[in-house]
Amino acid sequence: MKAVVVAHGEVDPSDVDHVRGADLVIAADGGSLHLERWGIEPHVVVGDLDSLSSDARARLESARVERWPAEKDKTDTELAVDRAIASGADEIVIVGALGGPRLDHAMANTLLLALERRVNTRVRVVRGSTSMRIIRAGERADLMGRPGDLVTLLAVGGDAEGVRTEGLRYPLRSETLRLGSSRGVSNEVAAAGASVTLGSGTLLVIHSSQGQG
Repeated sequence: MKAVVVAHGEVDPSDVDHVRGADLVIAADGGSLHLERWGIEPHVVVGDLDSLSSDARARLESARVERWPAEKDKTDTELAVDRAIASGADEIVIVGALGGPRLDHAMANTLLLALERRVNTRVRVVRGSTSMRIIRAGERADLMGRPGDLVTLLAVGGDAEGVRTEGLRYPLRSETLRLGSSRGVSNEVAAAGASVTLGSGTLLVIHSSQGQG
């Protein structure tokens, strides 16, 4: 089951395509305002609702609202992702997770990808032509893009070892990407069938499509 979590960050007009193809649409608090502009009613709204006026809350007549206290241990976006997993989603796309004045929220939303309890669920953060996902030890990421697409590989939580790439302009052959190093930034798809595999550790894979060329 595919679930889409809509957070309250910036969105690209194309992000609505992910929402329209979802089995479950969850708004994280003010993410419901994006959905309202798109003319889409969420199935569930999760959060403390501090980003919504009383009028905006009243307009959520058909949605199930799961309200949390303002003082809590998780962000609204993390609560929404947890809700998607509890509902049985095996694929989660998060939109509206980036941008805006809250850099801390953007970073926290990105790191949601790395939580261990989500190892059996495919989770991506998407904004326009850019998507982010995590791969772990022994996993492979197939890069379904076109030559010229940008690919960035960043170690998360420690060094990423045994990194091997196929079809990228700057190949890695069972090499180590150190935590905090920028070595994996701005690689490039050189051929169809590009992929990344990882021996050990955790790797953030950021893929940015460069259009049709």
